[in-house]
Amino acid sequence: MKRDNLIIICILLGFSSGLPLYVLANLMPVWLKTYGVNIKSIGLMTTVMLPYAWKFVWAPLLDKFHMPFLGKRRGWILVTQILCLFLIGFLGQKDPNNISSVVPLCVALAFASATQDIAIDAYRREFFADEKQASAMAIFLNAYKLASLVPGSLALILADKGYSWQQVWWISGIFMLLGICATFYIKEPIHNYKTPSLKEAIVEPFKEFFERLGVKNVILVLSFICLYKLGDMLATNLASVFYLEIGYTKTQIGLVAKQAGLWASVAGGILGAIYMSKLGIYKSLWVFGILQAAAILGFIWLAYIPEKTIFILAITIAGEAFAVGLGSAAMGGYLATLTNRQYSATQFALFSSLAALPRTLLGGWVGYIQEYTQGWLNFFVLCTFLAIPGMILLYIIGKNPRTMTHKNI
Repeated sequence: MKRDNLIIICILLGFSSGLPLYVLANLMPVWLKTYGVNIKSIGLMTTVMLPYAWKFVWAPLLDKFHMPFLGKRRGWILVTQILCLFLIGFLGQKDPNNISSVVPLCVALAFASATQDIAIDAYRREFFADEKQASAMAIFLNAYKLASLVPGSLALILADKGYSWQQVWWISGIFMLLGICATFYIKEPIHNYKTPSLKEAIVEPFKEFFERLGVKNVILVLSFICLYKLGDMLATNLASVFYLEIGYTKTQIGLVAKQAGLWASVAGGILGAIYMSKLGIYKSLWVFGILQAAAILGFIWLAYIPEKTIFILAITIAGEAFAVGLGSAAMGGYLATLTNRQYSATQFALFSSLAALPRTLLGGWVGYIQEYTQGWLNFFVLCTFLAIPGMILLYIIGKNPRTMTHKNI
């Protein structure tokens, strides 16, 4: 396939994959806050993203079954994209003060979005040759981040400019059409393997992983995946609410903070991939992990200083996002080395689910944690210290020969 086609595919599918997640992570908290929903309830609403952490449970079903149109991968991609479009639009029709009516739609959106991720990840792994995987993944992840411009910037600006929230939600959902068009444009991968039985689809990916590393090493590696980004995940969970509470408007957040963070994150991901090839994955995890933890201190600075200017906000967010981009590049490289191509859909779903597990499990309590720490300053100090357990596990992994096979890849 021509390189320009590769870029188009990865950009549009990456954008489609990221949009629903950022709708839930960025747009929903601001929507609820605007209608006076308290911070505890907003924090608890992050638990609707649990499907992202558990997508490996039903990932084998996408290897076993397929839709009667467009092929094994594209059929699932199209169905989930259409579901995401309408679920995003329907969310805006609900009363945000009636949480019980909002939660089911949010859970359904997270489930459809997580299923789309499974199908797209499997498509990307099967469609592109081995030598194209790194560039395809890099383009995909940056497009994934670019999707945050819609719910995290455009939507907030429109809401501030007088558009109704119903209109804002539908406008956000319409952007799923980019991915839908891409799904009709792309070709189905050649599946040169037999369709597994349901038992094989469920059992073999996990069996192969445990046999390759051993039970003790599997526990060690999976724990590291969970904890490596714990500090920054919690620090950014209520970031939009934090900015509103310290005096910034929705337009300022959408126009300055979100874009400063986005482009810094993209730059971090690109530079991270470049320097990772020089440092190696293991050293990159160390260097980028330390920078990732140190960047949380920027939030402490922002919470502490009395003068809250746009420039200070942009610098703080850009610094944190750049460091997180570096850390994400290193973690993405590490996860790739753990994945067996034959079982890429289920194994990648497992690893990426675990990487997001702290956000989904602890995210529901982050409002209570913030209130218990008696302010944003103490909360961000706690987040900084929560980065330490992941670094300790990284040191242990580095001493273990069976978990060091990634070091020279």
